[in-house]
Amino acid sequence: MSGQGSTAMAPPVRLQVNGHTHALAVHGQVTLLQVLRNDLGLNGPKYGCGLGECGACAVLIDGVAARSCCIPLDGVAGRAVTTLEGLGQGGALHPVQQAFIDTQAAQCGYCLNGMLVATVALLQRHPRPTDAQARTALQHHLCRCGTHIEILAAVQRAAVLLAGSATRPVADAPAERGGPA
Repeated sequence: MSGQGSTAMAPPVRLQVNGHTHALAVHGQVTLLQVLRNDLGLNGPKYGCGLGECGACAVLIDGVAARSCCIPLDGVAGRAVTTLEGLGQGGALHPVQQAFIDTQAAQCGYCLNGMLVATVALLQRHPRPTDAQARTALQHHLCRCGTHIEILAAVQRAAVLLAGSATRPVADAPAERGGPA
């Protein structure tokens, strides 16, 4: 187990992840990210900076996006944690995942977990977000590949898919500097 720092066995920490309850005999101060990846085999959340700065490790905790690399396991005991793997249902992609595919918003994929999770949380709060709301929700998620325009388009596409109306126009992403207006 990843979190055993002493020879004394810690009492199990109950954790609900993607709708399943787990009793984990790990030290409560081990990070949620370590448990998700090492003990539960969920590789959606990525280790990026380890400081909660880049967003690659984002998960939903009770529907709110949070950085799992800096949250101790005992801080989420009894709360609902949703990872990238838990977004879709019955083998189908979540509409946000589909929107990112539709708009070709992924490049290397390292930031993608955090972007998807933050988008799900945003759309739960604002089903029809403005571009400014999308930018604010994603501003602390780092993408080194530069697909920000496509990511913003994916947020708007996801809003359309979640609304169930493929006829609602997708907000145009701002033109790149020097590109066509």
